[in-house]
Amino acid sequence: MFFHLRLVTVILLFGAVSLPAGTYVQFRTTWGDIDVELYDQDKPNTVRNFLRYVQSGRYQNMFFHRCPTNPVTRITDFVVQGGGWFVAPGPSIVRVPSFGTISNEFGVGRRLSNVYGTLAMAKVSGDTNSASSEWFFNLANNTFLDAPNADGYFTVFGHVVRGTNVLNQYRGRSINNGIQNLGVPFDTLPVIYSGPGVPASNQLEYVDISLLNIQVQKVAGGREISWNSVQNRTNRIEFTTALPPVWNQLIATNGTGARMTYTDTNTAATRRFYRVRVDF
Repeated sequence: MFFHLRLVTVILLFGAVSLPAGTYVQFRTTWGDIDVELYDQDKPNTVRNFLRYVQSGRYQNMFFHRCPTNPVTRITDFVVQGGGWFVAPGPSIVRVPSFGTISNEFGVGRRLSNVYGTLAMAKVSGDTNSASSEWFFNLANNTFLDAPNADGYFTVFGHVVRGTNVLNQYRGRSINNGIQNLGVPFDTLPVIYSGPGVPASNQLEYVDISLLNIQVQKVAGGREISWNSVQNRTNRIEFTTALPPVWNQLIATNGTGARMTYTDTNTAATRRFYRVRVDF
């Protein structure tokens, strides 16, 4: 979400809110927000596994690490993938710690196809029950991923409800034009620049995941942060001025379960990233 004066809100949250239609998740990217509805009822274990990574903080400072190019056209039109790697202090690139593999749920609940705009679990080729932390957005109708064999059965567990324009930012790229080949596993690494060269940590495509419907808006005297608080838990608003982030606390307050607001009265900084963190 971009505001005047280059204010960017990047929000990583711990805790989930269950809505009747399914849990809603917001993926905040360099290009804007992608809102996703998860299929809690149809793929319960897969959704729980995904939310567990979010709630544990294991996706903190995570980035999209794979966006394959088409072998014929040489441009990206397949998937954009994350959940596998994050930037640690140093900075250094570290694999997301795994909670272990989960059972494949392709055949559980409704049969959900890998069509454009769906969110699915990544897995090891030839191993049906190998999904763990990694996931991907389908950038096209990839129905061949539904194939009834060990190389198929990629479980769809959500779909984009808003933000396909953001998703489309990952289509039409090529090597040295928003994609860098640094060798496996970063041979199709999305970056925020064109041209050759190894990216700095602030040139990666970070993905922060929001589950509490956070919003930031300019108001008289500052910037107002509002969110659906978690009841009887400490809700912390934090900010950083750069990526990778060094988080600083603005306020810690006891959640009421209702929507809460806080105004950051610092108007000197032209660029700030925000998150709300809940202590569990």
